[in-house]
Amino acid sequence: MATQSVHSDICIVGDGAVGKAAALGLSQQGLRVTLLAPSHAPSHLPASVASAASIAEDWDVRVFALNHVAHDLLSGLKVWGALDHERIASVEAMQVFGGNAASDGKLGFDAYGAHVHELAWIVEDKNLNQALDNALKFAQNITQVAGRASRISVNDTEVSIQLENSDQLTTALLIGADGAQSWVRGQADIGLDYRSYGQQGVVTNFACEKPHRGIAHQWFVEDLGIIALLPLPGQRVSLVWSAPDPLAGQLLREPLTALADRLFAYCREVLGRLTPLVPEVVKAFPLRLMRPHSMIAARVALIGDAGHVVHPMAGHGMNLGFGDVQALLSVLSAREEHRDCGDARVLRRYQRARTEEVALMQLTTDGLARLFGTDLAPLRLVRNLGLNLLDSLPVIKRKLISHAMGK
Repeated sequence: MATQSVHSDICIVGDGAVGKAAALGLSQQGLRVTLLAPSHAPSHLPASVASAASIAEDWDVRVFALNHVAHDLLSGLKVWGALDHERIASVEAMQVFGGNAASDGKLGFDAYGAHVHELAWIVEDKNLNQALDNALKFAQNITQVAGRASRISVNDTEVSIQLENSDQLTTALLIGADGAQSWVRGQADIGLDYRSYGQQGVVTNFACEKPHRGIAHQWFVEDLGIIALLPLPGQRVSLVWSAPDPLAGQLLREPLTALADRLFAYCREVLGRLTPLVPEVVKAFPLRLMRPHSMIAARVALIGDAGHVVHPMAGHGMNLGFGDVQALLSVLSAREEHRDCGDARVLRRYQRARTEEVALMQLTTDGLARLFGTDLAPLRLVRNLGLNLLDSLPVIKRKLISHAMGK
């Protein structure tokens, strides 16, 4: 078969929500966008799960706590209104505990104190991606290409992307939105600092005996990691347990009823008994800190997990990615007429726009992971006193929550 060549102003590699949002936003600026992603694999769900009725009722175990930056970006892209809002839960408050003993520290945030209606929104991965996919079907200036890239070459004016099937894409700017193991980042020869936390993020969903009232609960437990129960619509919660690797292996092997029994020691007062949702699904993913040495290279920009991976304790990985998209849209729309999308000065503006926020989130989540993971009694005492002190300082609390919301 004859090879094909596609030229665009921007080529985005990746099939996640951040890459799709970037494609929509850039196309709305009138730019020609190529979205390169592998073909979607068929579902491997069991037949008993794969019926239309079951899919409609199934609750995705992968959820995101989207903040106001994400909300505003998706609203501007006309995607927020297309989400299934019956499957979205508003987070109206958050309770953080230093453990489950009465002497452990405690810190609370609420929307009223932050002068907003919601702190965040819990959105399922499939709900978000379905809305983005539907928007892409009707978007102008976007060419979707199914395939895998094999190599790139960069010159003064463009990037050439060779595909495995010998087709070729050319573009002024190549955007890597291809996740933590980014192929684009490697091709651009961007170095990386990597550290494993020795933990797995174990995720699943439960029905709860007591109403959650829109409150997200989080427990920091020295030898067990970080346990978060996030509100879902109705009397349901989503578990994100950042568990040490040996414990994570146990949690994955044992029945979900046993996992619910473990959680009862922490949530008995606030949520009561937990019951696994049907069909029972539990998954896990490795937790690591990844700091690329740059978010840009010659005619290349990184967004989302390709540009930074942080501990999920604050649920801000996706929010950082949407912040990348927002910053990239801003610098590209403001560029001088004589500069194309891949101009080095334009890309440096993007890097500067993201450096402080990304570094602060990496520093904060990494520092908290170390602090709450310590088994040293003096540090535990200082930590718990610090939580209680912070809880009594409303001005500082408002500043912290405003930053988390992206305000």
